[in-house]
Amino acid sequence: MSGGRGVLVMAGGTGGHIFPGLAVADSLRRSGVEVRWLGARGGMECDKVAAAGIELDVVDISGLRGKGAASWLVGPFKLARAVWQAFRALGRQRPSCAISFGGYAAGPGGLAAKLRGIPLLVHEQNRVPGMTNRTLARFADTVLQAFPGSWPEQTAAPTVGNPVRRDVISLPAPAERFAGREGPIRILLTGGSQGALALNRLVPEALGLLASEQAFEVRHQAGPRWVRETRQAYEKVGIPCRSDQGPDQDRSDQDQSETAEKSIATDVAPTGEAGSSAVVVDFIEDMASAYAWADVVVCRAGALTVSEVAAAGVAALFIPYPHAVDDHQTRNAEFLVEAGAALLMQESATDARTLAKVLSPLAGDRARLANMASRGRAVAIPDSADRVAALCKEYTQ
Repeated sequence: MSGGRGVLVMAGGTGGHIFPGLAVADSLRRSGVEVRWLGARGGMECDKVAAAGIELDVVDISGLRGKGAASWLVGPFKLARAVWQAFRALGRQRPSCAISFGGYAAGPGGLAAKLRGIPLLVHEQNRVPGMTNRTLARFADTVLQAFPGSWPEQTAAPTVGNPVRRDVISLPAPAERFAGREGPIRILLTGGSQGALALNRLVPEALGLLASEQAFEVRHQAGPRWVRETRQAYEKVGIPCRSDQGPDQDRSDQDQSETAEKSIATDVAPTGEAGSSAVVVDFIEDMASAYAWADVVVCRAGALTVSEVAAAGVAALFIPYPHAVDDHQTRNAEFLVEAGAALLMQESATDARTLAKVLSPLAGDRARLANMASRGRAVAIPDSADRVAALCKEYTQ
């Protein structure tokens, strides 16, 4: 890095660590700051970072959680090697600071930064900090949090949010989107890019209990493995369904919301007894349009999902992934629940009947959903990437 004025981003393992790092890297580069990346050899970050045109250094490191005893025995030696690799990389790069977004490579990278005397920042995406960031925060120069309360008060961590896609941030305010909206309540369901089998089975059954009395339109991202099964689940309970998403739209931010509502509204299947219908797809490419169309979203509660739902300004019913480390998805969801923008149900305590009891009053009260959406938008931090980048740039002056 020229003159030691660049920033080293350290993140990897999952999209939840990588995508915030990429967003901050983009903000830094747009302001003229050089960026390099430290990742784990063979990790998801290798392809993503290369596609973004960012120079990448790698260390040989992997996780130990869930591995056998032998892995734990050799773990310290592997960590020492990775720290040495990171130490050498930082010696070549001479960044003005390093920022950890978590993930395997960030651990040895952060330790190497400490040994090199390079200022270290830590950004935690979840309301419960992960193991790597918990360790690095003990000696970091600046600790950041996406949600209030992630760190103890004495840490004095600024709340900077999670970076969210620009097309989501640019959506019109909920009051504008909901103005004049009529017809069945629109339910968006997503279990992430791979889908969530439990939600794919639970939600159609719950909606089937309501279909004879209440009307709703559903757009359901089931994941590539579960489209057929999910479609059959809707048809089994008498809700007409199809699995095609329809043509993609290419439109500007200004007319995105209006076009999205019109295009998605024409994408639903023929209606059932009370006017209900569903469209099941493997993956929704244009989530901004899906949020613009929806009255309420039923989803998991990963950090980026919660931040995106808030930024979009859409009411949410969170059903957290029950096996998330430290139950961090529940804590993430509670942020919007406390703001009056979402409801929370635990999968272990939820069956079709209990879910139907929660969905029924929502399906009959669009005004309540609009209010929840506005409350979510009010606590969103749409300029998160720029805020984090600005804190990094303080070390490049």
